[in-house]
Amino acid sequence: MASTRTTFTLDDELAERARVLDINISAAARAGVVAAVRAAQANRDRAAYLRHPEPVDTGWADVEAWGDQ
Repeated sequence: MASTRTTFTLDDELAERARVLDINISAAARAGVVAAVRAAQANRDRAAYLRHPEPVDTGWADVEAWGDQ
């Protein structure tokens, strides 16, 4: 997968705490962006559904179950 290089600012104290705890800042930032994108997409999908909900399909009430019954 192709990657894009980016730069961001981190407070000195937080950067030092991450270094002491041996946290890979690039990996942590990547995971945070992945989580933020997933949450934003879920919110967008939910909002779209609320604007245009699926109609109730009443036809399923008359469907018989298949299988050993």
